[in-house]
Amino acid sequence: MQVWRLEATAAEALDEAVRFKDKVWNWVTDADMWASVLFSGLRILVIFLLTRLIIKVVYKIIDRSMEKEMTGSRILASSRRFSTVGGLLKNVVTVICNFVMIMLILSEFNFDLGPLLAGAGVVGLAIGFGAQSLVKDVITGFFIIFEDQFAVGDVIQTGTYKGTVEMIGLRTTRLLSFTGEVHIIPNGSIINVTNYSLANAMAVVDVPVKIERGLENTLALIGEAMKGIEERSDNIIAYPTILGVQSMSTSEFVIRIAANCQPNARDAAQRQIQSDIKQALEKQTELEEAEAARKALEQEEQAARVAIDAELVKAAREASETAGVIPRRQIAAAQEGEEGDN
Repeated sequence: MQVWRLEATAAEALDEAVRFKDKVWNWVTDADMWASVLFSGLRILVIFLLTRLIIKVVYKIIDRSMEKEMTGSRILASSRRFSTVGGLLKNVVTVICNFVMIMLILSEFNFDLGPLLAGAGVVGLAIGFGAQSLVKDVITGFFIIFEDQFAVGDVIQTGTYKGTVEMIGLRTTRLLSFTGEVHIIPNGSIINVTNYSLANAMAVVDVPVKIERGLENTLALIGEAMKGIEERSDNIIAYPTILGVQSMSTSEFVIRIAANCQPNARDAAQRQIQSDIKQALEKQTELEEAEAARKALEQEEQAARVAIDAELVKAAREASETAGVIPRRQIAAAQEGEEGDN
């Protein structure tokens, strides 16, 4: 009985191996299957080549659009901005095209795409809820770059942070403050932005002057000091305007000067104006001191001449008095001699 069972099991295993061999042979020699595989491979190759071609065409369109925008935009860091926008658009196009290509390739392998897309949607929704701040930063960064709110090299202020923009990313913006600190700000927290580099600035300088100085002379002195300042400084666009007396007290009055200057060059323009006025005031002070010293010297010389004249007059008077005493003595002596003879 056991021998019969062993023989039956061996016969069944042999029949199973023969059937599997026949199946493999039938699968290998199935012309319809190989034709289907060939056509599927060709379709996959065509899908891949079309995807690459579409990506290249869209890349060229993006590059040409960015070049046109750059020709009409302001020069300040436009290349960085538009390269960032172009790179972002290219990445989006690449992701979308590759995603569609993968879906089409999976459909060639008879995958059911419905559950797969539904699962991808659920996963994307979960990621979106879990990374709301990240999505907010990325979306805000995209619109900052796309709307040209500020550029690399601009001086901006957002909240309590002020400095020069060093880098604009899709998630963060990096600022370099004037004192050297580097601020890394998430784009989602950027709500209000003050850009100091978009338009010309106005430099306003108040010059205090002693009340003893004459107003017309002071205005003329400041006007003379401001001549040619736009040539000496690249930050100042035009000749400053002397607005006049801004305020006045018992000890001084303040004259205000305003000048149109380059964007973000207000501090440098104010320093240039103050320096020129200070130099003019120093020269005027030196001239006044020199004039006062000259007048004092003239007065001393005149006083010395008056003293010398007085000494001469005194000496002449004494000499004349001395000359008058000698004849009187001679006359008196003569008179005494005549009296003795008598």
